[in-house]
Amino acid sequence: MMSIAMTTVRTHLSSMPSLKSVAVLIALVAIYCNWPQPPLSDRLQKWKSSGKNFKFKDFNIFYKDSLGQGQSAANRVVLILHGFPSSTFDWYKMWDGLASHFGRVIAPDFIGFGLSDKPKGHSYTMFEQADIVESLLAKLGVQQVHILAHDMGDTVAQELIARQNALIKSKKKSSLKILSVCLTNGGILPETLEIRFTQKLMLNPWIAPIGTRVTNRLIFRKAFGEVFGERTQPTMDEFEDHWALMRWNDGNLIAHDQIQYLPQRYANRDKWVGALQETKIPLHLIYGPADPINPPNTFLKRYKMLMPNSGVTELSDHISHYPQLEDPDSVFQAYVGFMHSLKIN
Repeated sequence: MMSIAMTTVRTHLSSMPSLKSVAVLIALVAIYCNWPQPPLSDRLQKWKSSGKNFKFKDFNIFYKDSLGQGQSAANRVVLILHGFPSSTFDWYKMWDGLASHFGRVIAPDFIGFGLSDKPKGHSYTMFEQADIVESLLAKLGVQQVHILAHDMGDTVAQELIARQNALIKSKKKSSLKILSVCLTNGGILPETLEIRFTQKLMLNPWIAPIGTRVTNRLIFRKAFGEVFGERTQPTMDEFEDHWALMRWNDGNLIAHDQIQYLPQRYANRDKWVGALQETKIPLHLIYGPADPINPPNTFLKRYKMLMPNSGVTELSDHISHYPQLEDPDSVFQAYVGFMHSLKIN
């Protein structure tokens, strides 16, 4: 009886696909999902050609730099910091308005994102992203900025504020002065974050390497669309543009490295939340209340409690996590209003 059972087991195992076969299958699925790499649309080509690259260490970092009215006004430079998993292109609907209204608008694609280099196996940290910002501004000779940030960019802004706070306390001179900070939807308070299912998968060290290779535009479209309002979904062309930027330089293959900013938020929570509480820099929040990642009944309530020094603009109820894409006119007006309150025309 035992010999019959063992023979049955051997027969069953021999009929199962080998690990090599499974690996080949996964590779074929990955090729099917990700080949060919999507081309940049005419709109993205124009965006790319209007920007520049600078060297940070051995990496090429893409950035946009536009001069507007009152070009000599050093106190009217707006620095845009984008979020995950996208790029400065998140602000394309507002770019011309900001550039024409203020003296200068600067925005880098962080390393690993957009049109910048995306090294594999790299340790992506918010500290390095802040270093990149400081390096770019130093290269451009910019010493004063107003920060306008979104999502992961909020966290980079918090790190930059923490650095300025530390220099002020130590009475050391800073090469960069932050004049104001306007945050938009993002994980400013880690304790109120509602991490998405796809983000949890990318944080799983076993699943992520496979998930990054089999993710295709349909999966991306579903995950990306879930953080927009039902009435403010991206157009098909916009989906394709964001997917093409994510795929640029094989960025889709490093999503599990890029997303390590989430555990960094928890590890540095007291430093980065404390930076907002301690700073004397004028603060403002422009917030889309339909955000499933930062819900109003948890995030907004706690933000108002912890940051009484910050102004808040709540947008229409149907605006979600990407207000600059979903309702750019309202975000622009809210930002201009905040700047007017600072006597910045």
